[in-house]
Amino acid sequence: MKVLIVEPGKHPYEKEIDSGLESLQKTVGGYIEAIYPFEDLVALVCDEEAKLKSDTQWNRILGSDVIKGTFFLCGIEGEEFTDLPSDLMEKYKRVFWEPQLFIPTPNGLLPIILRDAP
Repeated sequence: MKVLIVEPGKHPYEKEIDSGLESLQKTVGGYIEAIYPFEDLVALVCDEEAKLKSDTQWNRILGSDVIKGTFFLCGIEGEEFTDLPSDLMEKYKRVFWEPQLFIPTPNGLLPIILRDAP
């Protein structure tokens, strides 16, 4: 299955992974949780316990939430995960292109966008 991997501190990249549960869990580093925050037929699959793990890095802002740990985006068809179509692959590469660094403050996390040098 062709997916878009988004790791903390890195640019997103395409990867072919097996669609079996063990492979999905290995990719995110724990039990999988799928969320559907977009209007497109796309699932964001992450580690459901990442926010409880102290050794997992914060990754990207998503609306009013922050995703922690590695996640991937894939297509959905019914209740099945599928390849992320090439047009959506490019769209979400742009959405998640700039890595983010998070600094804890008394008022919550302060995100800093790590832009590429010109």
